[in-house]
Amino acid sequence: MKILVVDDEKYIRSSLCEILVDEGYEADSAENGKTALEMVSKEKYSVIFCDIKMPEMDGLQLLPQLLETDPEATVVMMSGHGDIDTAVECIKKGAFDFIQKPLDLNRILITVKNATEKSSLVTQTRILKKKVYGQEMVGESPALRHIEEMVDKVAPTDARVLIIGANGTGKELVARRVHQMSQRSQMPYVEVNCAAIPSELIESELFGHEKGAFTSAIKQHKGKFEQADGGTLFLDEIGDMSLAAQAKVLRVLQEKKLSRVGSDKDIIVDVRVVAATNKNLRTEIEKGNFREDLYHRLSVIVINMPSLDDRKSDIPLLVRHFINQISAETCMAKREIDEDALRLLVDKSWSGNVRELRNVVERLMILSGERITADDVRSYVLY
Repeated sequence: MKILVVDDEKYIRSSLCEILVDEGYEADSAENGKTALEMVSKEKYSVIFCDIKMPEMDGLQLLPQLLETDPEATVVMMSGHGDIDTAVECIKKGAFDFIQKPLDLNRILITVKNATEKSSLVTQTRILKKKVYGQEMVGESPALRHIEEMVDKVAPTDARVLIIGANGTGKELVARRVHQMSQRSQMPYVEVNCAAIPSELIESELFGHEKGAFTSAIKQHKGKFEQADGGTLFLDEIGDMSLAAQAKVLRVLQEKKLSRVGSDKDIIVDVRVVAATNKNLRTEIEKGNFREDLYHRLSVIVINMPSLDDRKSDIPLLVRHFINQISAETCMAKREIDEDALRLLVDKSWSGNVRELRNVVERLMILSGERITADDVRSYVLY
């Protein structure tokens, strides 16, 4: 864990850094606000100690700029001329804590402990939110703007949406965005990967079962449709669903009711269904693998996801986005990337789409030096 000490007094900087290093932390120092901002833009610091009285740019001026550079920064303000009003102003501007000089060892260590715990909770919350709510759609290409415009129009309605596209294009991000922008956003959002569930279990997973319905049914189980009642159900890879399950899904969409496996009782559900597939469902219909009536029920609105090769202008934005994201999630140091390295990534064909690009960026961050160069791309990506 890294800590930054910002103070114009060399003795204070060196003393505090020595204390922190002795306690097992990594510590860097900056003698003024400008240097501090440059360091924070390149490195992720768990805690930043910042003096208030400094020439050129004082701590109260620096504080909001630090938080703008890293909104999750945990900043502890220090001053030998502090009073209650100054402390309150620091807290109002976003500081985590305020301590007075001369610095007390126990006070410093308690503050660092509390600050790191807060930083850890922020990181865990961010990761959890990304798991629950998904990540943003990044890009400015006409293809992506068209998708966003469609979602903006469709989301407020209850129309069913079918998202079509190759693996890694971001179909799940569109599904989450539809839910988040809908009137159901405060209700459950439930995902089902139809390809990951064995055909003999898919009906129980979707519609639930009663106790004793089959050998391993030791208690009653609510299916995904019931769990999503009032909200949105995302059926990912629906092209892999069995015909038997398709028939039951069609009934739910038509009648808005279902019955659990092992029960004759009807249960009313209010669910918006968003489906996705990487298959050509019309071809699957011709082969007899997919019900045409279900296709028409699902495809009120069809969104075709562009491949990454069809939106290459978004690659530089995506690369920088993934560098920041991976750095925040793993506490790995941020990397700058050279323009010629970016050009090589833009020129590459991306069969795995955005998912492949993110994996490549993570690989480059691990294997490259302080900067990602064209040679790094040739060595670790284009080999």
